[in-house]
Amino acid sequence: MRWELLEGVPEEEVRELLAIARRRRFARGEVVFHQDDPADTLHLVDKGRFAVRGIGQLGDAVMLTVLTPGDMFGELALVDGPDARRSATVSALEGGETLSIHRLDFERLRRLRPDTSQVVIAVLAEQVRRLSKLVAEAHYVSAEKRVRRRLLEVSGGYRTPERGELPDVEPRVVPLTQDDLADLAGTSRATVNRVLRAEQEKGAVKLGRGRTEVLDAPALARRSR
Repeated sequence: MRWELLEGVPEEEVRELLAIARRRRFARGEVVFHQDDPADTLHLVDKGRFAVRGIGQLGDAVMLTVLTPGDMFGELALVDGPDARRSATVSALEGGETLSIHRLDFERLRRLRPDTSQVVIAVLAEQVRRLSKLVAEAHYVSAEKRVRRRLLEVSGGYRTPERGELPDVEPRVVPLTQDDLADLAGTSRATVNRVLRAEQEKGAVKLGRGRTEVLDAPALARRSR
């Protein structure tokens, strides 16, 4: 497994970082940590998919993103002090595994190899880029296009490239509710339902209970531009 956020980090430093990681396994629905828990561990997603949820204005849980193999979460644990708290709740959408790195272990490695700080820089830089993109979309991209984009992004984690040379034309089942997609796109469930039903009529998706099957990702991508 190669984590995108570690691209460009010297291979030796990546190996040393992974050498201090501990493998953790989670059952479907199991919580990795809750919002406001002590923040002391970074997780590298190795298998499965994980949901990140925050607390909305009405006190309800709001899905912020879905993480797949190659992603990370809890990265602020590497830079915040010992009193830091989790900013969101993370749970397993299915059986999954992570490689966890405790802040103290990372600090020991950084004392021995100061260049390992590049890992933190890479992680935080990627997060800033992602947040900047989402803020720009919220101001300049229509809700309908945001729904299509978030569905495409999430469905990318459900590709099955081992089944052929062209994973983009393979159906991908996204086991999220329309409420979840509404959270991800920053819009209402009614808008999500309207967009998905229109896409179903065009043959791009197939709707089911608590799931959406993406049948034509390229067509969906064209209409999300």
